[in-house]
Parts: sequence; structure tokens; C-alpha cells
Amino acid sequence: MLRPDTHPAAPVGRIGVLLVNLGTPEAPTAPAVRRYLAEFLSDPRVIEIPPLAWKPILHGIILRTRPAKSAHAYSQVWTEKGSPLAAITSDQAEALQARLGVDVRVDWAMRYGNPSIPDRLQALKDEGCDRILIAPLYPQYSGATTASVMDKLGEALKGMRWQPAIRTLPPYYDHPAHIAALEEDLAAQIEALAFVPEVLLLSFHGMPERTLHLGDPYHCQCRKTARLLSERLARRLPDLRVETSFQSRFGRAKWLEPATDVVLAKEAAAGTKRIAVAAPGFSADCVETLEELALRGREQFEEAGGQDFATLTCLNAKPIGIEMLEILVRQELGGW
Repeated sequence: MLRPDTHPAAPVGRIGVLLVNLGTPEAPTAPAVRRYLAEFLSDPRVIEIPPLAWKPILHGIILRTRPAKSAHAYSQVWTEKGSPLAAITSDQAEALQARLGVDVRVDWAMRYGNPSIPDRLQALKDEGCDRILIAPLYPQYSGATTASVMDKLGEALKGMRWQPAIRTLPPYYDHPAHIAALEEDLAAQIEALAFVPEVLLLSFHGMPERTLHLGDPYHCQCRKTARLLSERLARRLPDLRVETSFQSRFGRAKWLEPATDVVLAKEAAAGTKRIAVAAPGFSADCVETLEELALRGREQFEEAGGQDFATLTCLNAKPIGIEMLEILVRQELGGW
């Protein structure tokens, strides 16, 4: 395109992909966790309680007591690259970039914390991306996750005079590429264990039960992922019993059941000696998988009489997981 010599630079014509995950504190310290939780728990998509009732609880109790406990959990899984979730999401973006080539610019952001959605959206726009696919890395849709990303995206777009064209990656809970990747990855991990598990527990992040009754499809989509995955695993590992549960209960409200900690204790008490746990609702390992499942889950199982316990890793930036992401992303970039 010919422009006058005095025309300011205005790069256009590129395609961008922005991978988005939940978020993480910047350090495994109480002050950093407090800042992160303040943003996370102030999102009305996450806490559906009227602000007048919730803010005194949040600032008067939770942000005074929970940060130290959560900081300890993060400190047990922190890596040389920092937060596992941030490091893995960065690796996913780098690996996907290598597959998509120079025609597409891939970046990543966090819904809470940094790098933020507004900052990375603007960075892509500044690089000439006038068509951008927003890809929330949540296989199952929930108002508290996927919709919250869309809310933040809307805020970012509201502040932009020259907005890019936007597409969004749909939930992929039952996409054949996702189910196939999970089956192949989990089966390979199970077959490599030093013991033969009697049970595979598929643990999804929990949500208050009321969200189901209000119309959130999350519970149904988790169950469908579990059913499709169980059917495929049954052909490869016919002696393996597969169960489903929901973790990370918080507060006094009733949450989706059965709860992961309860199932682990009940299985051990009922005589199950060998169990493996996987988290097919997480695209990357994080404090919920590396600490809550791998460390506390093991304690709960062993204290109830269990013997052998293994937490299987998420798809992360493994080639099979990146191949799946490439399939999903190329499908949504069609026509661009």
C-alpha cells in the first residue's frame, strides 16, 4: 500500500491468536496472592453475591486469612520459571506459534493478573493484527471462566478507537480432537505407571450447584467429556473403572458433587488400593492439580487406607496437546 512519506506507521493485515488462561499471582507470597485474590474474587462472574453483602466478607475476612494459606500452596509448586500455569501457557503459545508459522502471530494472556488481556490485545493490534482469535483455554464453558474472559475482552475493546475484528474459540469439551488427545495421553501415562490403577478419577474444578440450576452448562459439559473419554478408555483399558468428581470447594454453599476429596476417602475406605487422578477440565497444570490433587489428594487417599496414588499431568505443551490446539485454532481461522 502506497502512503505519503509523512503518513504515520499503521501496520495492518496480520492475524493474531491470543491464548487465555485463568491467572496466577506474580509470586508465591501472601502480598502477591492477596492482590491476585482481590481481583479474582471481585469478579461478579466468579462470586455471584451482591457487592454490598460480599465486599465486607472479602475485605474483612477472606483477604486477611486466605492469602497466607494460598501462598504456601503456591510455594510448593513454584518453578524456576515462576508460576507453573504461566510457564506452561507461555510454552503452549510458543509451540503453537511454531506450528502456525509467520502468517499468524500467537500470544498469551491471563484473565487475572499479568500479562493482561487488554495489554496483549493492544500489543497484537500494534503488530498489525487486525483480525484476532481469542482462545480461552477452558474445554468446558462456564460463566465464571469463559464468559469472564469475554467480559474483560469487551472492556479492552471499549477502550480502543481502532478495534480489530474478533473471533472466539468455542468450548471444545466434546471436540473429537480433544477427546482423542486426552485418551492417548492419559492411557500412555497410565500404562507407564509402576502400578496398575483400579480406578481413574476424573476431577473437574467445582462450581456452586446453583450455577447449574441457573442455566450454566458447565456441569453437563464436564459430564459429557467424562463420558466420551471413559468410552474410549474402556476399549484400551477394559479393567479400569472410571469415576468423575469435582474439586476446590469454597465457602458454605452446596457445590457440584461428588467432591473429589470425599471420593478419594470413600474409595480407599471401600478397599481401593491403587488409584490415578486426572484433571481433563484443565489445559495446563497449576496449583489445583500440582498441590490440591497431587499433594493433598495423595494424603487424603493414603490416610483413608489407600496405597498407590498417581496424579496424571494435563496436556500442557506436549506435542499431542499442541496438535489438538492447532486443529481447533485452524478450524476457527478458516476464511481469514
